Amino acid sequence: MDEPQALAAFAALAQEHRLRLVRVLVTAGPDGLASGVLAEAVGVSAATVSHHLKELSHAGLVASRRAGRSIIYSAAYPALSGLIAFLMKDCCQGRPEVCTPAMAALAPCCPALGETAHA
Repeated sequence: MDEPQALAAFAALAQEHRLRLVRVLVTAGPDGLASGVLAEAVGVSAATVSHHLKELSHAGLVASRRAGRSIIYSAAYPALSGLIAFLMKDCCQGRPEVCTPAMAALAPCCPALGETAHA
């Protein structure tokens, strides 16, 4: 991920409903959720969630696919990973204690990272 992509991603996430949508989609996993379910989960109208999903999609943070008459949205995990990597790429500058807390925070969901962080 380069700086313009990171800026677009951060701009898209700098709104409470869009941030909530991404968090719901990350929790939902790769199978994703229909827009109606997302609207209910975030507490906004279908039209509003559609607008926010469009913004997140333009930033590359959300993917969509058609399933019958529904559109299913899912987190774009490679883009989200790229955003995290962009932030953390040069974090420790030879001082691993700087990055260890961030790696430890991911350990509950990514056991392999926890092993690496403690090595």
